[in-house]
Amino acid sequence: MVSDPKDPPRPTLEAVAARAGVSRATVSRVVNGGTGVRDAVRERVRQAVAELGYVPNSAARSLVTRRTGAVAVIIAEPETRIFTDPFFGHQLRGISHELSAADTQLVLLLVEHRDNYARIGRYLAGGHADGALMFSLHGDDPLPAMAERAGLPTVYGGRPGWPGADRAPRPLYVDTDNRDGARQAVRHLLGRGRRRIAVITGPLDQTSALDRLDGYRDALGTADPDPRLIADGGFTALGGEHAMARLLDAAPDLDAVFVCSDLMANGALRTLRARGRRVPDDVAVVGYDDLEPAAWADPPLTTVRQDVEEMGRLMARLLLRRLGVAGTGAGGTGAGAGGTGAGPDLAPVITKARLVVRESS
Repeated sequence: MVSDPKDPPRPTLEAVAARAGVSRATVSRVVNGGTGVRDAVRERVRQAVAELGYVPNSAARSLVTRRTGAVAVIIAEPETRIFTDPFFGHQLRGISHELSAADTQLVLLLVEHRDNYARIGRYLAGGHADGALMFSLHGDDPLPAMAERAGLPTVYGGRPGWPGADRAPRPLYVDTDNRDGARQAVRHLLGRGRRRIAVITGPLDQTSALDRLDGYRDALGTADPDPRLIADGGFTALGGEHAMARLLDAAPDLDAVFVCSDLMANGALRTLRARGRRVPDDVAVVGYDDLEPAAWADPPLTTVRQDVEEMGRLMARLLLRRLGVAGTGAGGTGAGAGGTGAGPDLAPVITKARLVVRESS
């Protein structure tokens, strides 16, 4: 877009300095977040900035602060999952809210194909972002190593499970207590008199899926449940539909199923209806997440609630605190393990899961 020569010139740093009655260097320190300026002088500069409509040059600010004012949010999933699963929308909403409040730009990077890793690695190493938020990682994901090589402060969504994640300093992350949430779900089904309880898991190269499967085993009181009662639904609705069909074929006498996401549970309900199984009379169903698909389900799903949006907020707050960005009040509020290398008051945060009982069980 070409500017109109009749347009008034953009306010300059010198103009702000003249309006505030201070030096250009003082204005630069104020607009770039520097120190050593008295409160009264800082207020005069801010008033002059507002009156003139001055907008700092982002490139010049980066040279002074050595910061880009941007955070890379990296989701290790293809677009087809991210834009069809409400989980990602809720987590991004929480992240966006916190970054916006801190005047920090969100840059979204997706992993559509394995080839995308090279592009993302170049971006992280190129100094385009001050830090990174990563979630939905898989066991062999190269993203954590890329962030480490780039020296980029990073907060993860989900318990770390990649090779080397257990070495010191431990990664900083936010998660829900997936194992306990799964125990609540299966104990609820047992309390309703169900005895042949199946489980539809997510991909078992993700720690959330592994933890929920372990919670299922805990509640049943066995480390070796009937393998015919376990199926992977891939955390998608279609995957849940197919997994439910496999379970019914392998164990037609099952009387309940714990489905490790509400989206998969909706798919499972479709299969149960198609097979003539009444819910909950013949087969009781419990999901996980308590997002929109739980309310959309027919009948409405009993499910395990995790506050996905709040988890996104916590991730962003922890990273902003790690970056030393003012105006964030976060971190260290959950049941955390120490040793993050991010300061004594920053630790992984684990939020609580809670069973919500509805008609499907």
